[in-house]
Amino acid sequence: MHRRLPPLNAVKAFEAAARHGSFTRAADELRVTHGAVSRHVQMLEGWLGLPLFERHNRRVVLTEAGGAYATEIGAALDRIALATARQAEGGRPRLLHVNALATFTLRWLIPRLSGFQRANPSIEVRLTTSNVPLASLADPFDVAIRGGPDTRPGHVAEPFLSERRIPVCSPALLRRLPLATPEQLRQHTLLHAATLPRVWPDWLREAGVPALEPQASVTLEHFYLTLQAALDGLGVAMGPERLIADDVAAGRLTLPFAGPSLPARSYYTYVPESRAEDPTVRAFCGWLAAAAGGP
Repeated sequence: MHRRLPPLNAVKAFEAAARHGSFTRAADELRVTHGAVSRHVQMLEGWLGLPLFERHNRRVVLTEAGGAYATEIGAALDRIALATARQAEGGRPRLLHVNALATFTLRWLIPRLSGFQRANPSIEVRLTTSNVPLASLADPFDVAIRGGPDTRPGHVAEPFLSERRIPVCSPALLRRLPLATPEQLRQHTLLHAATLPRVWPDWLREAGVPALEPQASVTLEHFYLTLQAALDGLGVAMGPERLIADDVAAGRLTLPFAGPSLPARSYYTYVPESRAEDPTVRAFCGWLAAAAGGP
């Protein structure tokens, strides 16, 4: 059967531009010029006889037809990549590409990952960390772990771990400075994450001390740095309960208050639709849910 296929380089350029929402970022990913991406997209639009993007000065927006086409094309390219990887792997261990949030990886995933490897010795996990939205990821993945729920076209999203936030510090800090009530935070250093500027103000409001001024404040670039600073006794951090559970159980961290705790985004797996039924992916996602004890 003769297949009427569009120019494949044009399809690749369009899919990258649709995923990034930018010709420039698509050009960076494909290692070509912005002009080359633009010409490929124009060629594909001419081949199809309809516009795929609306051009607005320096940005582009998918048309309705372009969005529908991008979803189908992205899934098709994923299937081609999967089929190619399976042939290339041959008898070698099955590779599973996982991209996860940095703090989640350090505090929860890595301490448990050996359990998955023991249960699945024929699967080799290639783990990378990133906090960027999935649409901005240049490298393909089999499973991504992000907060949710988010709608991601072309992907299957499933929750596996719920989360809440509450103040946390080292036991050694409490031996130096008492902390029995939220008002006593005035004597302490509060550890802030630049990526989550509202966490402490929101908690102080819920605790009934919205105007509290601490002895000092330290702002760190990433959330996982605030947890490390808390472990080192620098101050009090806002800890995600599920990610600090191991440290609390081991006595490295403690929760000075029983509450309140703030709701936080649950952890979700995001799997390309073309990979959703893959046994390797299903094994990993099933293991995550079992290790979390349910969302």
